[in-house]
Amino acid sequence: MTDGQAIDVWFGDGAPHAEEIGVVARLLSVDVIAHEGGGPSTMVGDVTLPGDAPRWVIEAAVLRALEPKHLLFVCVANSARSQMAEGLARSLAPEGVTISSAGSEPTRVRPQAIQALSEVGLDISGHTSSGTNDVSGHVDAVISLCAEEVCPVWLGHAWRLHWSLPDPVGSGQTPEEEMDAFRSARDELARRLTVLFRGSSE
Repeated sequence: MTDGQAIDVWFGDGAPHAEEIGVVARLLSVDVIAHEGGGPSTMVGDVTLPGDAPRWVIEAAVLRALEPKHLLFVCVANSARSQMAEGLARSLAPEGVTISSAGSEPTRVRPQAIQALSEVGLDISGHTSSGTNDVSGHVDAVISLCAEEVCPVWLGHAWRLHWSLPDPVGSGQTPEEEMDAFRSARDELARRLTVLFRGSSE
């Protein structure tokens, strides 16, 4: 993370998403260098925003433009959402980008998280749950993934985003319903991280 960093935004006709981009830029304490795009869509860096872009797409596009070199995912137990996010991000991030995950009350990696990622060809069976104090190196950006819980507080100097995703642990009435909740969390994380690291939601 660098103080005073700025992102380039090419605003389309009527400056769609200008307000939302401004909110995210203020949240991350970065400046916006505005350009006239001359077309219908707005671009943040190399990401073209769809007309109905939800807030997370804008956040992912802005963070992509900032090019963080160490991204940390946090939730309480570091057992499910943040572990899946770490595995997915490592598969998508360019070379030279460090991906970590941690929790304020680390436990163990849930077997459902391991299975959910194995279904898309990713192996996180060697992952272990870590505490936020165990994270080494300078962290540029932190994404918290808690919904019902109180998220861990990261005291370091970093860009911070909050993507509230329901905890799949214990959800549903049956083991298969719980597994489906893990798959849903995996797929939502994959959508968001594909924008962040590949610049596209496809």
